[in-house]
Amino acid sequence: MDAFYASVEQRDNPKLCGKPLAVGHAEERGVVAAASYEARRYGVHSAMSSQKAKRLCPELIFVPGRMNVYKAVSRQIHDIFHTYTDIIEPLSLDEAFLDVTENKAGFSLAIDIAKDIKKRIRKELGLIASAGVSYNKFLAKIASDYRKPDGLCTIHPDQALDFIAHLPIESFWGVGPVTAQKMHALGIHNGTQLQACTLEMLTRQFGKAGNLYYDFARGIDLRPVEPIRIRKSVGCEHTLEKDISLHSSAIIELYHVVTELLERLKRTNFSGNTLTLKIKFHDFN
Repeated sequence: MDAFYASVEQRDNPKLCGKPLAVGHAEERGVVAAASYEARRYGVHSAMSSQKAKRLCPELIFVPGRMNVYKAVSRQIHDIFHTYTDIIEPLSLDEAFLDVTENKAGFSLAIDIAKDIKKRIRKELGLIASAGVSYNKFLAKIASDYRKPDGLCTIHPDQALDFIAHLPIESFWGVGPVTAQKMHALGIHNGTQLQACTLEMLTRQFGKAGNLYYDFARGIDLRPVEPIRIRKSVGCEHTLEKDISLHSSAIIELYHVVTELLERLKRTNFSGNTLTLKIKFHDFN
């Protein structure tokens, strides 16, 4: 889906259509959960502090999120998906992989299914979606992001290597800011340079992930679409109303977060052996 949360808000309140919109809170400690395409033109994006977003776009309109509404719309979208296939792997509320090799609607071409889904989402839900069609998950994901908003991109096997060669390294699955920085230090800035790397070099530098990068650079992704995804982690976050500087205050806040985390672990019947602590400072780094 394109700018999902913001698009739902604009759909439900026509007065917001065509205006720069952020889903989130405008307070000093607020964070942008989603930004409309009108806001993105000013450089506003999700996970940005509300204060910075307002500096970039003084006309920015903030609306509080309505997660229950977004979840309901997501279910409606999935109901549409299920009329074509039951092999659906959700990535989030607004994104999913579909395996339409054997589809219920009798289409012979995946691109025709993608067109039909886009048309139905627009007609039945009043929302815009983008779709990517290819022979594996990595390329389908890349294609879905290629022509947003309202995009439709197909990557055929004979086009894959050339398409991949022109991708910035940040577009590759599993390459976040830290990995991208390491890639840049190694002189790898795009798909062409990644394709030139040996498997030995990539696994030496990136461990098991090096195998994935090597395959992705060659258009290889053997992961199936998995309708049931096993949850692998449990997390808990809290945004403070004010900055804190005392060690004792940090311990108290950490106590509350850990207590909530333990409750979530009990509810999910999880146990763990790796604890990760994420801290965002006043400048959102």
